[in-house]
Amino acid sequence: MAQTEVQMEIERICCSICLDQLKDPVAISCGHNYCMNCITAHWDEEDEKKLYSCPQCRHTVTPRPVLVKNTMLADLVEEMKKTGLQAAPADHCYAGVEDVACDVCTGRRLKALKSCLVCLASYCKKHLQPHYDSPTFKNHMLVDPSNKLQENICSRHNEVMKMFCRTDQQCICYLCSMDEHKGHDTVSAEAERTARQRKLGWSRINIHQRILNRKDYLKLLQQEVEAINVSADETVEHSEQIFTDLIRLIEKRRSELEQQVRSQQRTEVSRVKELQETLEQEITELRRNSAELKKISQTEDFNQFLHNYRSLSPLIESKDSSSDFTDSSSDSTDSSSDSIDSSSINSRTLRYFEDVTDAASEVRDELQDVLRKKWTNVSLAVSKVDVFLPQSEPKTRAGFLKYSRKITLDPNTANTRLLLSDGYRKATCMRENQFYSCHPERFSDYNQVLSRESLTGRCYWEVEKGLGGIHVVVAYKDHNTVNVKFGESEKSFALGFFKQRYEFKHNKVVTTISAPHSSIVGVYLDHRAGILSFYSVSETMTLIHRVQTTFTQPLYAGLGMCGPIGSTAELRELTGANLVK
Repeated sequence: MAQTEVQMEIERICCSICLDQLKDPVAISCGHNYCMNCITAHWDEEDEKKLYSCPQCRHTVTPRPVLVKNTMLADLVEEMKKTGLQAAPADHCYAGVEDVACDVCTGRRLKALKSCLVCLASYCKKHLQPHYDSPTFKNHMLVDPSNKLQENICSRHNEVMKMFCRTDQQCICYLCSMDEHKGHDTVSAEAERTARQRKLGWSRINIHQRILNRKDYLKLLQQEVEAINVSADETVEHSEQIFTDLIRLIEKRRSELEQQVRSQQRTEVSRVKELQETLEQEITELRRNSAELKKISQTEDFNQFLHNYRSLSPLIESKDSSSDFTDSSSDSTDSSSDSIDSSSINSRTLRYFEDVTDAASEVRDELQDVLRKKWTNVSLAVSKVDVFLPQSEPKTRAGFLKYSRKITLDPNTANTRLLLSDGYRKATCMRENQFYSCHPERFSDYNQVLSRESLTGRCYWEVEKGLGGIHVVVAYKDHNTVNVKFGESEKSFALGFFKQRYEFKHNKVVTTISAPHSSIVGVYLDHRAGILSFYSVSETMTLIHRVQTTFTQPLYAGLGMCGPIGSTAELRELTGANLVK
């Protein structure tokens, strides 16, 4: 019980920041205690926020409190020191199974804060202090705690491996450099680390640039998606309007035909009804006359009959009859003498509206034929919609020039032996280094340069060779991460352009090409279609080599100089003044 109480008292006088006994203890407003230096350093880091917190309970105050030494707690600490009691480290300060333990501690060892590559030992905070305080250890190299310090010892000479053999790509000790690695390209391990760190820095910059390039490409793809959606919506809207207009026109013609038929129907029906009324009146009159004639014909008195007969003469001589009645004629009129032909009426009535139906059917059939023929074109136009469908490659130089791009060379990528002139379009091999500023994208090992402009879509440019051989290049921006020759990796496509021959190189594969020679090479790029073509430009355009692939990011034009001092290559400015004669 007494031991527990003592341990609790010891923990009360420990600083939760440095985990050691309090030095110049101060109490802050929330009641927690710290070393004055520890809490001061902690609050110095929070000065920008102007909000000061307790490392334990996170209680915040503002403005920054004035720290005053806690004399009572300071006296308690001094008393504890006099009794010989020391503050025990918190459990999280002891080394676990996977932690690096202090090599000096005895019993339960503390976590190591640093490892020394000279001492080949690891130290906790307390045992590390001599490396900071004593001049004896000032040249020792401290690193993050490591359990693999023995890997830094040469197994042959039992010496620290402070050298690096670039020939064999391994760490060695000084004696190794004088023995089996004698004559090899050796440097200090620190120098090699610095050089590789620099390359890693360049790689990080290039990776960042690749990320930016891919983001740009994503933006382009997003624009394509938006363009597709807008175009499809507009097409649907326009086609809907077109077919609505067509339907309205057909409906209008249908209505007009209906009105015309109904009007003609009313006219013809009216005429027929008039004729019906006339015929009914005639029938009534004829029946009356027939009855009158019958009555007279039954008169038995001869004189009376003859007398009445004279008065009935108009009835007998009918205007529709074809011959006069006589005494010896039949007693009834001849129906064949009527002026009205019933068969002609029936025939005309039955055929009248059938002709209209036939005419309307003919219009329908012709519209169906037109739709059937023209609809094939509409469907074909829809099926041809393809964002990445390759467009036909131009056949003439004038066709290529429609896609010409103004391209300039980037001085940040140019090797120091290349002089850029004529508005950064011409490269010349020089004997002396040019005064370019340091830049991680610069080609340091080969006379190479990339363009400033990135290339997407359809592009065309021309390169004119002067003295010496050159490589006409298309490459990704991150080609320079390994600083290799153009054509030696999958990130670049290089057409070797020499005095009397061509060769194409990609990913270390070289293809010899036989083609008409010219001092000018034209380069055509269809980024979406994955087409890259090189042409010999003279009076005609002659294909030298074509590549069909998939480009995953924006491309850059480039030049690789292969000739002696004074060799030149130029990106031509494609204007009417320099067209090939």
